Amino acid sequence: MGEIIRLENIVKSFYIGQPNELEILHGINMSVNEGEFVSIVGPSGSGKSTLMNLIGVLDRPTRGSYYLDGIDVEKAKDDELSDIRNRKIGFVFQTYNLIAKTNAIKNVELPMLYAGVSGSERRKKAERLMEMVEMSDRCKHLPEELSGGQKQRVAIARAMANDPAIILADEPTGALDSKTGRLVMDLFHKLNEEQGKTIVLITHSRELSEETDRILSLKDGNIVSEDIRRDRN
Repeated sequence: MGEIIRLENIVKSFYIGQPNELEILHGINMSVNEGEFVSIVGPSGSGKSTLMNLIGVLDRPTRGSYYLDGIDVEKAKDDELSDIRNRKIGFVFQTYNLIAKTNAIKNVELPMLYAGVSGSERRKKAERLMEMVEMSDRCKHLPEELSGGQKQRVAIARAMANDPAIILADEPTGALDSKTGRLVMDLFHKLNEEQGKTIVLITHSRELSEETDRILSLKDGNIVSEDIRRDRN
């Protein structure tokens, strides 16, 4: 399996050139292979969200190189980056990020709309994805009519809309009780094992991280340890 994510000496600073300049990430080196399930674990303030934003191409590094599926992110233009983001990466957030006044199935269709998929094709695929996350009976419900676990399952279906190679999950069980969190983690395992999706899980939970192939521990903007639970190479 080849590398799908590679970060070399990634530094991220904010307020550059100002007296309050702040370096959050101090030279991160990491890589993720296709089909791996990796967790990045660390306490609040360790730089996890900053790193997630860089991996997800929501932000650019201050220094260093990032290769996403062989593409040098630094050299890509903004419109290329948004295209890469939409096609290669599915995002799952702790806060679900569903569109409030839009029913569940339309939320799932949204990334396909941006990718220019036709209406009938969008609907068919969204129905299949809602079935995959066992939410077929909730297609017409608005987010406010769904429980936290149901919202997160819709969010996972939406993350899968453009059949991305990578799923980036930022504290995906953070707002859920342990039973519902278990359902969500089971879904990730299923996507990883049955569909070969590469999954990067950002979490502060050591317990959840121990379910993944490899754990990268982040502390004060540095990767301080790597624990291989299962070697997929």
